[in-house]
Amino acid sequence: MIDTDTQIEQSLFEAPLMAEQERMVEAILFASADPISLPELIARMPHGCDPAEALVTLRRRYEGRGVHLLKVGDAYVFRTAGDLSYLMQKESRETRKLSRAAIETLAIVAYHQPVTRTEIEEIRGVAVSRGTVDQLLELDWIRLGRRRMTPGRPVTFVVTEHFLDHFGLESARDLPGLKELRAAGLLDSRPLPGSMTPPNEDDESAATGQSELFED
Repeated sequence: MIDTDTQIEQSLFEAPLMAEQERMVEAILFASADPISLPELIARMPHGCDPAEALVTLRRRYEGRGVHLLKVGDAYVFRTAGDLSYLMQKESRETRKLSRAAIETLAIVAYHQPVTRTEIEEIRGVAVSRGTVDQLLELDWIRLGRRRMTPGRPVTFVVTEHFLDHFGLESARDLPGLKELRAAGLLDSRPLPGSMTPPNEDDESAATGQSELFED
């Protein structure tokens, strides 16, 4: 017969049943306002658990419900179903619009990442002010990426998971194309930066049309 001490020792290394693992993953995600990555789930759960399998089941279970289990980059989070978002709105909202320079810089990073400051300036045709980049960094919509293996080893910029989460994207590959943006009225018909002779100065005025896409 196996003594009690041996049974207890074995139980410490036995993974809980999958149903219990799903409950654990569900509890962790519900308690977190920010997306949780798979390695984080593995670190929090008992030895031998398989949160990846639990996530697959949970995503199916929450289809069509009031909240959905979404993948944001390499992490997972519960979010209100899109068609019910109006229930979460407050009567009063403070809307801050990005400047045209910030919108163009953010769009270039999103569609061309990883991209250096010099490359952003080449596409826009004007210098990128430090304030524009600082604003996007403070909003946690862009972050520093890897340095380029070129002379000077310049840093690159990439969009963050916070940016993807804000716009309901799983990855930057899900960004809409130019036709979709213009059809939705989120982008006006002016040529994009770099497609025509650029202006001489960095236009910091608020953008019209385009600003709706990147409202905070």
